[in-house]
Amino acid sequence: MENNLNHAYCPAIETIALIGGRWKVIILHVLSKHARRFGEINVRVPSISRKVLTEQLKELEADGLISRKEYKELPRKVEYALTEYGESLCPLLAYIAAWNKEKV
Repeated sequence: MENNLNHAYCPAIETIALIGGRWKVIILHVLSKHARRFGEINVRVPSISRKVLTEQLKELEADGLISRKEYKELPRKVEYALTEYGESLCPLLAYIAAWNKEKV
């Protein structure tokens, strides 16, 4: 039987497409407790540039994992939070964290 992964649907590949990369899981973890402003996220992920953080937040929002709420006040206030769809990843994020602690 020929192994043809290129044409087979794989949920793991679909999930990695949504949350893969260097920063997305970290950003989702930072937002897993509560909504945060851009600066709060940036402080908790110090090695990410502001440009890359902005791009990652836009991608996560476009994929429906986070929401962006802009308040009508000065100075401008914008908060990012997990959507219900994004919150459904929290058990997976907790499992990944627990799995990593087991090796220590």
